Amino acid sequence: MLIWLVELSDKLQFFNLFRYITFRTGAALFTSALIVFLFGPRMIDSLRVRQGKGQPIRADGPQTHFKKAGTPTMGGLMILAGIVGGSLLWADLSNVYVVATLLVTLGFGAIGFYDDYLKVTKQSDKGFSGKARLGIEFVVAGIAVFFMMRMAMHGQTSNPSLATSIAFPFVKEYVLNVGLFFILFGGFVIVAAGNAVNLTDGLDGLAIVPVMIAAASFGVIAYLAGNAVFANYLQINFVPGTGELAVILGAVIGAGLGFLWFNAPPAAIFMGDTGSLALGGLIGSVAVATKHEIVMAIIGGLFVIETLSVIIQVGFFKLTGKRVFLMAPIHHHFEKLGWTESQVVIRFWIIAVGLAMLGLSTLKLR
Repeated sequence: MLIWLVELSDKLQFFNLFRYITFRTGAALFTSALIVFLFGPRMIDSLRVRQGKGQPIRADGPQTHFKKAGTPTMGGLMILAGIVGGSLLWADLSNVYVVATLLVTLGFGAIGFYDDYLKVTKQSDKGFSGKARLGIEFVVAGIAVFFMMRMAMHGQTSNPSLATSIAFPFVKEYVLNVGLFFILFGGFVIVAAGNAVNLTDGLDGLAIVPVMIAAASFGVIAYLAGNAVFANYLQINFVPGTGELAVILGAVIGAGLGFLWFNAPPAAIFMGDTGSLALGGLIGSVAVATKHEIVMAIIGGLFVIETLSVIIQVGFFKLTGKRVFLMAPIHHHFEKLGWTESQVVIRFWIIAVGLAMLGLSTLKLR
């Protein structure tokens, strides 16, 4: 919104700052953090009053979790307020990638909100139908991917077929053109990312910090992929317009920092599906836009590990009647082994940092 102030730069040189993505990214980070810090306490108090017993605690979960009973959920509303506020002020809203990413973020946030609402009102850890939820997520993601494809086709890239292609890390210039099937592929990536973050969100601070790490990593990728000079130097695919996504990712980091202030142990609020689905969908959307879908599986490897642990646990139990892990997702397995919650969270943060560094290394190793 404030990008229009660039037009005043001929009268006052200061306004030329608004032309730079780096400046607006920093401003979005600060703005979103400020929004969460200012309105967070009031929102927590309101949610606590409205929800009464707060988020239901799994009966089969670690015994230490029962002391968290009464903690309100839907803290994702705080995060979304920061992201949307920061993005509306500092991002270029005429950019299709920005609009599509915000569409996914708000759409997935609404789905998560409804799921949280059902859990709170029914006082059950079961939300609404999993199949229905996935179906709606695919529709939202598919629409966003379609508009991203159209943007890429009509952009200034020298390779219009890139819009429907899958790029591979560590390989120079090689892409696999899958045509309209890319809508399904891109939709799958976004939906998988949303649900992977959702599965990871089980301990205080466990999901939000890896999300911020992934946001910072993809902020770098989006900026480089959207810059012809840097993209050519690194031999990555140049996708005009994606640099603007760095502004949204800056807002994610700021909102995440603000939320972590209240979510740090002992948490005053949980993000719930409202936040985890929205944040995962946002990261997935950026990965699709920048043609780094496979790299996302590396940078977000912690989320992949959490998801695989659930798939392995469920599949193995159906086949043999036995469990591979003491409890899934895998962070609960380590709690059952005797790790304290803080040990699990901090060690998983360390893993997230290492995987992010590995993912970023693909930008140069070609």
